[in-house]
Amino acid sequence: MEKITRISISLEAGVLEKFDQLQREQGFPTRSEAVKHLIKSALVQQEWHEGEIVAGAITLIYDHHKPQMLPKIVEIQHNFGAFVLCSQHAHLDHHSCMENIIVKGPVEEIQKLYKQLAGIKGMKHTVLAMSTIGKEL
Repeated sequence: MEKITRISISLEAGVLEKFDQLQREQGFPTRSEAVKHLIKSALVQQEWHEGEIVAGAITLIYDHHKPQMLPKIVEIQHNFGAFVLCSQHAHLDHHSCMENIIVKGPVEEIQKLYKQLAGIKGMKHTVLAMSTIGKEL
């Protein structure tokens, strides 16, 4: 287990009140856990900005009845096969499907993959959730 270091910070009363409210709403048991979460989120964003090897998830919402939608999604995933770890397909209703694609690789490649998927004609919604491979955290 890593050594724990205690720190002290100074905040305006209003900022602290809002932070404490955020802590409660997010379900963190302590301020320390909430601060640690925020710091790690910032470090993950930094990894993405520095072009590191990263991990993430791409979520797609689309109408599977649209012509060529599914074949195009599969084709793009195959073109980026070295970076697609797995995908999961779910039926949301009669028309709408959700695809979650777990990815790992260089930031540039993951962003290219995301842009190609998001750019498919008829795509309803896309999200890129940035994460880390965890080496630096």
